[in-house]
Amino acid sequence: MDPQLQFCPNLACRARGQVGEGNIRIHCAADRRYYCTVCKARFTPTRGTMFFGLHRAPSLVVLVVTLLAHGCPIQAIVVAFGLDERTVVEWLKRAGEHGQHVHEHLVLATPQDLGQVQADELRVRMQRGVGWLASAVAVPTRLWLGGVVSQHRDSALVTDLAQQVRACALCRPLLIVFDGFMAYIAAFQGVLRSPLPTGQRGRPRLVAWPAIALGQVVKHTLQRRVTSVERRIVQGSQALVDQVLRSSQGGGVLNTAYIERLNAMFRAAFVPLVRRTRAAARTPSLLTAGMYLVGSVYNFCHYHESLAVELTLPQGRRWLRRTPAIAAGLTDHCWSVHELLSFKVAPSPYLPPKRRGRPTKAIAQARSMFAQPPR
Repeated sequence: MDPQLQFCPNLACRARGQVGEGNIRIHCAADRRYYCTVCKARFTPTRGTMFFGLHRAPSLVVLVVTLLAHGCPIQAIVVAFGLDERTVVEWLKRAGEHGQHVHEHLVLATPQDLGQVQADELRVRMQRGVGWLASAVAVPTRLWLGGVVSQHRDSALVTDLAQQVRACALCRPLLIVFDGFMAYIAAFQGVLRSPLPTGQRGRPRLVAWPAIALGQVVKHTLQRRVTSVERRIVQGSQALVDQVLRSSQGGGVLNTAYIERLNAMFRAAFVPLVRRTRAAARTPSLLTAGMYLVGSVYNFCHYHESLAVELTLPQGRRWLRRTPAIAAGLTDHCWSVHELLSFKVAPSPYLPPKRRGRPTKAIAQARSMFAQPPR
């Protein structure tokens, strides 16, 4: 037990989220409990992870979650391990919620030069109706940028997805490619804007980002077979599109191949996404949890063969394998599923509440003294 590696998870503590500040002490080594000297709160090292409050062995939980993230049906896990189906579903929800926290803390909170982004939707068969899962991927790093689940394929779905893409992107030359769904155009044009401060009162005017290109790939089908592909540049110049294509995928033409491969991976790794399945998703919340579980494991725990970098060493050529998170600079090694589930997201620094009303006489006198010019 090393208290220097822990932080206080109490949101009311003034030292919350601070590591190595000396405010964490060992409360009971036998029960593996710490306490904070500032707020006197007691907590365990599993606080803030998926294992908090579970009475099963962490090795069993990791094994079950790994199977869930690789396409194993819940019914098979119930028969193999003798668990209750409600227990497995609860572990799936908790793993998905934890994966969402890790994704928001590392991916959405770290803007970077995305280069090219591809977006698409998946039609999901649910027990009560049909759902839609929209997701986006950064082509140079193969990083899954996030996804949105909705019961309707409308502008609200793609607008929420565009908000996630904007949170990950820096204001750099960017190419966004999508299919023939026209709602993408207005969604990305309305989201990729920044306020321009003028120093005047009122809401500042939003200015569109420069060097943004939007491309459409429309596939025409006949009897469920693709007969022709139409490529359109909705926004931006041909020179900008060619420049981004060379830097992100080595040239070529507008395509949605990368997001379609990612969609195929999601269908293979999460049973409710299979086109013909008896294990349909029951609720949108369960579908969202499975999406974030599969996406987090894909970003942090899987090597991507196309991201390998060739190294020239005295012993000969070697290949450095990388995950999408390594390629994006979010981590320096491939995580295990246990490391992903035990990653703790530190809360934001404590901010004292603002005092409203008139200041006290002492504060007013101190302000007046500092306001007087020196003699």
